[in-house]
Amino acid sequence: MTLLVPFDGSTLSTAALEKASEHAELTDEDVVAVTIVPDDGDYARERGWIQDHEQFDPDVVVRKMRNIVDSVAPEATFRHEIVDSDEPTATSTTNVVRTIRDVAADVDADVVFVGSENAGSVTTPLSSVGGPVASDQQYDVYVVRHAD
Repeated sequence: MTLLVPFDGSTLSTAALEKASEHAELTDEDVVAVTIVPDDGDYARERGWIQDHEQFDPDVVVRKMRNIVDSVAPEATFRHEIVDSDEPTATSTTNVVRTIRDVAADVDADVVFVGSENAGSVTTPLSSVGGPVASDQQYDVYVVRHAD
């Protein structure tokens, strides 16, 4: 069984990674943390991956996320995907959601641990990946809404 954690370094995605790791210890399952990085400096700045004055380099973001994952869940496999933000028919968030779903299928995820305040809500902010990822019927979803 594989547990997938979409990981963006936020407090809630970190809590989701911790919960997935705890679950994996009890059930002897594999944890895969995936960071999806749109090649979009504004998206990176909005998420706090880089500062306003820093030039965007996806490899730097990936290294930062890998280091955080390694410190939170050293037994987890880290995976990253860099997605094209210039696709004319999709927003960066849509591309992130699509890629998370693709990775879930690729690793044959049984459970996706989503750190989101909004996953499963009736209304979901357009910038959240939680709701759309949680709506996929191919895997179970564990929603982490609180970091404590």
